[in-house]
Amino acid sequence: MKILTNRHTIRDLIGFRDIYLMLFGIPILGFLVPILFFGYSLEDGIVSYLPKWVISICYATSYWFSVRTIFLYSRQKYPEAEQTWKRLLFILVLFVPSYILINIVLGAIQLGLSMSSMRSLLELNVGSISVILIVSTFYESAYFYAQWKESLVEQERLRRMHTESQLEGLKNQVNPHFLFNSLNTLAFIISENPDRGIRFVQELSRVYRYILETRNTQLVSLSDELTFLDAYIFLVKERFGDKLQIHQNFPEGIKKKKVIALALQMLIENAIKHNEISSAHPLVINIFSDMGCLVVQNSLRIKQQKQVSTQIGLHNIQSRYQFFTNAEVRITQSDQHFTVALPLLDEHTNIPQIHNEQDAVRPD
Repeated sequence: MKILTNRHTIRDLIGFRDIYLMLFGIPILGFLVPILFFGYSLEDGIVSYLPKWVISICYATSYWFSVRTIFLYSRQKYPEAEQTWKRLLFILVLFVPSYILINIVLGAIQLGLSMSSMRSLLELNVGSISVILIVSTFYESAYFYAQWKESLVEQERLRRMHTESQLEGLKNQVNPHFLFNSLNTLAFIISENPDRGIRFVQELSRVYRYILETRNTQLVSLSDELTFLDAYIFLVKERFGDKLQIHQNFPEGIKKKKVIALALQMLIENAIKHNEISSAHPLVINIFSDMGCLVVQNSLRIKQQKQVSTQIGLHNIQSRYQFFTNAEVRITQSDQHFTVALPLLDEHTNIPQIHNEQDAVRPD
């Protein structure tokens, strides 16, 4: 019978480190068994009771270690949950010869209290079997409890991995339209004004540098997001001029708050995608703070040639916020405005890092 002795392996098989349990459990169990099963008491004092305690500890130690050894071996042999009944039957088969052997060996040894001084063979068997059942039940219960806890941890780990995978998939929706439109605008600007073309390339570089820097980060400070937004606004303003008006108004104090990376860019891109933008009807976007939220509100004049909205961008933002807070992303629409309120998260909000070589986010 080969029993593994590696500490971590034994902990895995039992479910916990039982060294302190044995150090305290065996003396306590040895103390209680003569009182509970053999009718002894402490009326004559602890000194008179000590020999009974010693012999009881010998039995308790032998039973305890035999139970422990059998459990370790059986869990190596039948480790799977569906093998539980087979493992329990195997344990029972091994317990019988172990129990007989321990009683024969200890019964033949004189330790100041012979077996004949015990009240009866029946009482001895009841006491011995009770010790075995107590120890067995404890080990089996502790094992199942440890397995249950481990399964909960594993479920949470898998849930987190699944959520992170979903969020990363949402982030990786790179918007090819933005890059395509930016390159078209750049081609036009270079032919008209090379100096403006250089500035455009610099701002475009800032935008994609930020996208790369945040590819593994779900949350960023509002200050960083707004710095990125300035570069992004420059690019889209080069494309639309005064037909696009973006106004920002919020106190400096909220800039340490956290927001979902690239959320503002996605909302502005959505507004541009779905609304008419013309000299007669400029698209006006206001960004401001209200009741602990960062609000992005745009004038509403849906394009006559309406593009099919998949709601991917808004769903992207909502799904990512759900990972960090119970506060909802509020989306409202009136005859004149479309409004999205993003919860501002505390600056100490945990920011998990997701290791992936993919980049960025695309709006819908």
